[in-house]
Amino acid sequence: MGYQNIRLGTERLLGACAWRPDRKDMMSIRFDGQVAIVTGAGGGLGRQHALALAARGARVVVNDFGRAVEGQTTSAAETVVREIEAAGGVAVVNTASVTDEAGVAAMVADTMARWGRIDVLVNNAGILRDKTFARMDLADFRLVLDVHLMGAVNCTHAVWPIMRAQKYGRVVMTTSSSGLYGNFGQSNYGAAKMALVGLMQTLALEGAKDGIRVNCLAPTAATRMTEGLLPPEVLARLTPESVTPGLLYLVSADAPTRAILCAGAGTFERAYVTMTEGVHIGAAVDAAEQVAARFAEISDRGGEIVPDSGNAQGSNEVAQALRKA
Repeated sequence: MGYQNIRLGTERLLGACAWRPDRKDMMSIRFDGQVAIVTGAGGGLGRQHALALAARGARVVVNDFGRAVEGQTTSAAETVVREIEAAGGVAVVNTASVTDEAGVAAMVADTMARWGRIDVLVNNAGILRDKTFARMDLADFRLVLDVHLMGAVNCTHAVWPIMRAQKYGRVVMTTSSSGLYGNFGQSNYGAAKMALVGLMQTLALEGAKDGIRVNCLAPTAATRMTEGLLPPEVLARLTPESVTPGLLYLVSADAPTRAILCAGAGTFERAYVTMTEGVHIGAAVDAAEQVAARFAEISDRGGEIVPDSGNAQGSNEVAQALRKA
């Protein structure tokens, strides 16, 4: 849709920085008494998210299907749990695949039996199957959608009634600039990641009355999935530690909702899905030609808005049509 754009805002989170043990006095964002589930937490971003949540008081379910990108062993999650426990935190291992609905349900049931609540869900699990669309096997396309999109759906659907009942919840979907803006060779990954934005937008609306806030994090970081894809000097800047502060804010008590926060190398930006004011043309026989002739006017971003919901599009269109009647 030509009149809908995604624009990168310049809003930045002041004071966001990677957690260090010598800055405990500055950690006003806390999760004492809360329970968090982090998927894909055996390494990279998920590991850092889990460590940081535990360091700030949360009891953490470290979910990871394995060691490799595809997931083959359970030692990665076990290692993270040992790290958390060695630092005085509380965590448990879970090895369910996020694509396994029954396994996810069992993870949630076990968490409730153990700790009685779930406050935070971080949907972080993911894989890559990069190829140009012309060369891509559709099985790989479906697999990436299944892990990223349906994995997040499975986990969120399992915790949703719990969060509704306790009138509190924080959910983060891990999106990507590849979904927001596109990236060569990542049609499957980009489609899944943009779908998560749409899921977030709707769940934020549906969860508002029950105290559930839902956001997206678009990270740029060196992880198990990106090893070998970027030069060492770039990887040195793109640490998971430089992303996690944004995640901590998005799942905090004072979190926003319906936000897309971009994070990488210690820089934080906000992305928006916007809509221009547009132009009423009507349905005359030459309407297509008018759309072509006035496309620059249709695309003019002066007066564009961030819609409160999908209803804004139809409301704008009907209002303009009525004014022309």
